[in-house]
Amino acid sequence: MSKPIKELITNQLRGEYQGVQEACVVELSGMKVEEQEALRGSLREKSARVEVVKNSLARRAFDDTVLEPLGKSLTGPCALVTSTESLVEVAKTLVAAAKEFANLKLKQAMFAGDPALLTVEELSKMRTLNDILGDLTGLVSSPGRSIAGCMQSPQGKIAGCLKAIVEKG
Repeated sequence: MSKPIKELITNQLRGEYQGVQEACVVELSGMKVEEQEALRGSLREKSARVEVVKNSLARRAFDDTVLEPLGKSLTGPCALVTSTESLVEVAKTLVAAAKEFANLKLKQAMFAGDPALLTVEELSKMRTLNDILGDLTGLVSSPGRSIAGCMQSPQGKIAGCLKAIVEKG
């Protein structure tokens, strides 16, 4: 590949991954075309994209970006998986697919721009943003529900007593 072509591809990759802060690296070699298409289809449902990249060009494209540590881990035949939504959900899908497709190899992942890389399996065990927000909502509303329950309970007893007095009298 000529130097101008390499430069053109590097610039294209740099533009595609500009602003991306999380991605998974997987190896698709050995998978049948039908298996790859099934995997891509299930990932597409999670708003994820799979792109096979040339390691050296991806490393150059990732230089001086958030993805630089992930670029350093690119070895062997690799594909990058990115998503516009939850990468944790994508990692869960990849782990399930790895059980179904023996030739799918899960490698490294970068989450939320953290330079410390995780394995895809570790990422899949993390909680999603929606899970955390649901727990937070429950914690915030819990004291209010407790207060409302306490306030209603004495009122109910007083109303029951007044009703009994009225019925007797």
